[in-house]
Amino acid sequence: MFTHKQLRRPLAGIAAIALTLGLSTAPVRAESTSPESPSAESSGAADASTLRIATDGFIDSFNPFTSFYLLPTNTFRYMYENLVANDAKDGSITEGLATEWTTDDSGTVWTYTIRPNMKWSDGQPLTANDVVWTYTQMMENEDMAVANGSLVENFAKVEAPDDGTVVITLKKAQANNPGQEIPVVPEHVWSKIDKPGEFKNDKNTVGSGPFQLVSYEANKSVTLKANPNFWRGKPKLDGIQYRYYTNSDAQVQAIRSGEVDMITGLSPEQFTAIKGAEGVELNDGNGRRFNSISINSGLADAKGKAFGTGNEALKDKRVRQAIRAGIDLETLRKQVMQDYAQPATSFIPAIYSTWALPADSPVISGYDVEKAKSLLDEAGWKPGSDGIREKDGKKLELRFLTDASAPIEQNTAKFLQPWMKEIGIQLKNESSDADTVSERSTKGDYDMYFSGWSINPDPDYQLSINTCGNRPDAEGNGGTTQDGYCNPEFDKLYQAQHVELDQGKRAELVKQELAMNYEDTPSIVLWYPNQLEAYRSDRFTGFTKQPSDGGAIANQVGYWGYTSVEPVSESTGSEDGGGLSAGAWIGIAVAVIVGGGGVLWFATRKRNADDRE
Repeated sequence: MFTHKQLRRPLAGIAAIALTLGLSTAPVRAESTSPESPSAESSGAADASTLRIATDGFIDSFNPFTSFYLLPTNTFRYMYENLVANDAKDGSITEGLATEWTTDDSGTVWTYTIRPNMKWSDGQPLTANDVVWTYTQMMENEDMAVANGSLVENFAKVEAPDDGTVVITLKKAQANNPGQEIPVVPEHVWSKIDKPGEFKNDKNTVGSGPFQLVSYEANKSVTLKANPNFWRGKPKLDGIQYRYYTNSDAQVQAIRSGEVDMITGLSPEQFTAIKGAEGVELNDGNGRRFNSISINSGLADAKGKAFGTGNEALKDKRVRQAIRAGIDLETLRKQVMQDYAQPATSFIPAIYSTWALPADSPVISGYDVEKAKSLLDEAGWKPGSDGIREKDGKKLELRFLTDASAPIEQNTAKFLQPWMKEIGIQLKNESSDADTVSERSTKGDYDMYFSGWSINPDPDYQLSINTCGNRPDAEGNGGTTQDGYCNPEFDKLYQAQHVELDQGKRAELVKQELAMNYEDTPSIVLWYPNQLEAYRSDRFTGFTKQPSDGGAIANQVGYWGYTSVEPVSESTGSEDGGGLSAGAWIGIAVAVIVGGGGVLWFATRKRNADDRE
């Protein structure tokens, strides 16, 4: 599934503090100048058993059938158990609602044994019928197939012979376990909802996972409480609270002061600046994300109707390939990410070595200015008197859409501009706020923009959203496409890997797809960023990483990160985590949580480069 971070604008009142830490002091947005201080209830400051996590993540809804953004998807993993789960050790398939599963000789009939005596968080029995109802709704109601519909496209039928058995019959044998990645919801709740595709699901949820959503206050907080009926046992934490901050530098101040207990998505500069902070532990985890430059190669919806304002030149594959050849990816990675990222090849990260396109693949090409110039020559773009290439009286000028408050995006643009000029392309950095970036990228009003996604252990889903049928319309409806990519040959390879049961053969098919996408160049994958995190070790202990060897705590494929966490005993840590007093905190005027102001909750924030799951 998929991710953009946004609204990272520090207030003028923290400029001096930010400068002493070497942090960004970007311009303040007008609506951020009159903050609403968090209440005690909102902050959770008095509760020693509530883990407070800083966020600025985008939320469209908490509906597991429609949302695919990072923060909601993370909460789904805590709210709803899947039929099978991904293990903390290495992401491999392990038991979830099902204790075991088998397939017949044809590979088309999967039989799952459901764990007995499970209960939903409201005490009602959880049985095989809930699984069947969830899957059937996704198969029959397109409004409930928006986020994960591709996962049930191969389902012929789903049945429950009894309360403890689920049988999934597929149209064709498929490689990936059909019981993964789909949150199972309670039939007795969701069957009573008139329009489930529009249901916000934003308070007092009923689920089977370790934590349940209690409340959501737009741009303030997301609060979850421990589920005493969770089949693995009630978590040691009483709850989790995501707390909104207007920018990432404010989040850094909050972890330093003890106002929050966990922060992830740190920039290299922030990670370095926070080293040595009292009571704070750092984690440099291998990530499952990639960052890329998405190229507008000629957007069209699933029916082929074109939209957007992309430069016609970018429809030529040679121009897109020239852009890649003109970028020194290794220098960019080391300078912008300060080596806190791994070299990248494709949109499947190196952490998934079975599937990732290897660096020695024949299709991979490096930094080569002369090759870039040659490709542009072949495409008919000749250097003008000022060095900028021209064709049919038009100069080769491209727009690079970036978030003004994202230092990594701004630094990337600074490197790209002279590199592109060297090969004859005039690159204009159109820097604006995250909402504008979101709106314009959705409508195809760009030539290039900075993007990013998080990837699950099995590549099937991410491959599926690159197929022609998953392209959305100009309003972003009807699909979950990655870059607006469409190649019928890619689609054929996708179907072939989808049904290939031999893992070795399937891996080769996946790599062929990645190589094809690489050569088509709808995007340029820049790097696989390390997940840089910090937590208050004087307040909490027992965080679980995924993978367990060198992995990350937050944004996992599962619920392991926080279910094992417990408060540090009172003898080893103060209840308030050694942070500043509430009065001193307000005096610093850093952790500003923007009030809702009556704005519709689903329209108050838009996605950016870190919001897709």
